[in-house]
Amino acid sequence: MAHPSQLGFQDAASPLMEELLHFHDHALMVVFLISTFVLYIIVAMISTKLTNKFILDSQEIEIIWTILPAAILILIALPSLRILYLMDEINDPHLTIKAVGHQWYWTYEYTDYADLGFDSYMIPTQDLTPGQFRLLEVDHRMAVPTESPIRMLITAEDVLHSWAVPALGVKMDAVPGRLNQATFILARPGVFYGQCSEICGANHSFMPIVIEAIPFENFESWSSMLLLDS
Repeated sequence: MAHPSQLGFQDAASPLMEELLHFHDHALMVVFLISTFVLYIIVAMISTKLTNKFILDSQEIEIIWTILPAAILILIALPSLRILYLMDEINDPHLTIKAVGHQWYWTYEYTDYADLGFDSYMIPTQDLTPGQFRLLEVDHRMAVPTESPIRMLITAEDVLHSWAVPALGVKMDAVPGRLNQATFILARPGVFYGQCSEICGANHSFMPIVIEAIPFENFESWSSMLLLDS
């Protein structure tokens, strides 16, 4: 959960988000070192009064400043490609959930169960109870088991939406007439918040996403109770 004056990312709740945080720190350190080196050269060029007539034509320097940036780009590209493949890899998911975007709410369908689905609307401000977050709480949370591979099938019924949960490292467009898929594994129990990240109309800011991660045995009890109610 983000908090005021936060400078970094939210705490990772999935292995994929942990990988993204590590890559962010790796790339940021590379950028910091390059910026420091360039600043040093600028200051040295401005402040020094010495000149070197041999530096105007030097094959060695040209080779270095051609190979070095290429090596730095490779050091950034290889971890990035690895994470891209991890994000697309879906092996034997334990649960498949279909999220359908509407103006302006989400519908969740648990495709592994018969007739298990519900609409998720934002709770109006006047109906919030103490401790609930304004513009983030919903009347029906999407419950998932912890430490289980989850596959999300994401689409929309009317206009473009985007299903995004920062703590999980998941952001996928919901396109009418098309099924996009994403995967995640929740490493710990908790409640994780997200929002539609595609401008979808007047109430774009009022279609939050709430995921509640619970142990598997509690998830079975929750799903059985919903099936009985339906």
